[in-house]
Amino acid sequence: MDVTLADSSCIPKLANLFNQYRIFYERETDLQAATSFLKSRFDNKDSVIFTAHINAQMVGFIQLYPSFSSVGMQKIWILNDLFVSIDFRRQNVARNLMEAAKKYAIETGALRIDLATQISNISAQNLYESMGYSKNESFFHYSLPIKI
Repeated sequence: MDVTLADSSCIPKLANLFNQYRIFYERETDLQAATSFLKSRFDNKDSVIFTAHINAQMVGFIQLYPSFSSVGMQKIWILNDLFVSIDFRRQNVARNLMEAAKKYAIETGALRIDLATQISNISAQNLYESMGYSKNESFFHYSLPIKI
């Protein structure tokens, strides 16, 4: 398995996986919008994406967004997206992607990686906890939906 830092040449294959990821979260399929969204991320340089390949086939990705800790006065990375194609689950793809993200966070001098997952996603929670992530019991996280 190879895990590599993605660039814009990956967009066609990555968009297909990204579309599958959105479907997993019960969104309508929209390959064109997925392609456009990813192109914007690369054009604006506002996220970092690693892809996993098995036998030259792209089978998963992880996407990190930069942020900052004002209190810690350092960069943090938000692990917003992690997806592995159904046929390649339970083959350590997600673990390898998360290791690449951790290595990248260390290389960029980040204070930490933050993530959120659905309460019902026990498999993901088990993976995160096995890799040293812990639930933050000190803060509640809130969201304010903004409709355009």
